[in-house]
Amino acid sequence: MGVEQVLHQPPHKFHDSEGLGSLGSGGIKPARMKRLIQLDFINAALLSGVRRGMSEAGSDGMMEVMKYVSDRKMTTDEEEARRIAEMGKPVLGENSKLEVIIEESYEFKSTVDKLIKKTNLALVVGTNSWRDQFMEAITVSADEEEDETGEERLPSCFDYVMHFLTVFWKVLFACVPPTDYLNGWACFVISIAIIGLLTAVIGDLASHFGCTIGLKDSVTAVVFVALGTSVPDTFASKVSAVQDTYADASIGNVTGSNAVNVFLGIGLAWSVAAIYWHMKGKPFVVEAGSLAFSVTLFTIFAFLAISVLLYRRRAHIGGELGGPRGHRLATSAFFFGLWFLYILFSSLEAYCHIEGF
Repeated sequence: MGVEQVLHQPPHKFHDSEGLGSLGSGGIKPARMKRLIQLDFINAALLSGVRRGMSEAGSDGMMEVMKYVSDRKMTTDEEEARRIAEMGKPVLGENSKLEVIIEESYEFKSTVDKLIKKTNLALVVGTNSWRDQFMEAITVSADEEEDETGEERLPSCFDYVMHFLTVFWKVLFACVPPTDYLNGWACFVISIAIIGLLTAVIGDLASHFGCTIGLKDSVTAVVFVALGTSVPDTFASKVSAVQDTYADASIGNVTGSNAVNVFLGIGLAWSVAAIYWHMKGKPFVVEAGSLAFSVTLFTIFAFLAISVLLYRRRAHIGGELGGPRGHRLATSAFFFGLWFLYILFSSLEAYCHIEGF
C-alpha cells in the first residue's frame, strides 16, 4: 500500500501504512493491529487492537475509520488474496443432511458374545449347591464352542463316549462341597484330600501292574507312576497356556508341582517314617539303588530344556510358548525326545544293560 492516509477527527487519527493500522487518542502511544481482509470483522478487530490500559477511539473516529476502510478499493494483489481466502471458507453443499445407518456385523457380534460369555464364566468361581454340581456331572454337554450359525451345537458321538468314560470321576468330584460353603475352605480341603487319595490309589495300581508284567519298581515308578500323577499337571498347564497371555502360569504350574513332590511329598513321607522307626528304636534306612543315575540324567535333561526355553525368547520366535509352527513342532518333538530318552536310559540302567554310578 505504501501511502499514509490521515483521518482528522481530533484527537483521533488513523494511519494506514504497510498494511498495519495505528489508532490513538490524545497523545497516547498508538496500538497496532493487523489488517483484515474480511471487512465484516473490522470493528471487532479495531477494538481488540487497543492495548490494555489505553483509551479506545471515540465513536466518531471509529465511524470514519470504518468508512475509510469500506470505501477504499482493494488492489489486484489484495483482491486475489481475498479470493483465495474465501475459497477456504466452509460452505454447505447440495446435500446438507447425512443419514448414518449402522448395520450389525455377525462376525463382530459373535466375537463379542463369546468374550462376554467367557467373562461371565470367569467371574463365577463355582456352583452354589450340590444339586447343580450333580446335574452338571450326569449331563452330557458339548464343547463351549459354537457353530457357524451362532447357536450351541448338540453333543456329538465323541462327547457321549467321553462322558461315559469320565462320568464316575465327575460324580466323585461332584461330592466336593460348593465354593459357597465356609468361603471356599471346605471345597479346598476336600479337593486336596480326594486328590491325595486318588494319587495313592494310582501309585498302588501302577505298582501292581508293574509287578504283574514283571517290571522293576524303579522302571514302574519312572514310567507308569510318574505318568499317572503328572497327567493332571500336564492338562492344567495346557489350560493355563491357552487362557493366559503369558507362559508364567503354565510353566510355574509344572515347576511348582514338582517342587511339592520333591520337597513336601518325599520330605514329609520320609519324616513320618523316620519318626516312626525312631520311636521303635530302630534306624530308618532307604537304599539309593539307581537314584543317583536317574537324578543326574534328569538334571542334564532339565538343563537342556531350560536352555531351549531361554533360546525361544529371541525376537523371531516370540517367547517360551507358541511362536511359528515350525518352532512349536521342533520344541515339542525335542521335549518328547528328552522324556523318551530319560525312560530308556533309566530302564537300561535298572536292568544292568548300561553301567550306572
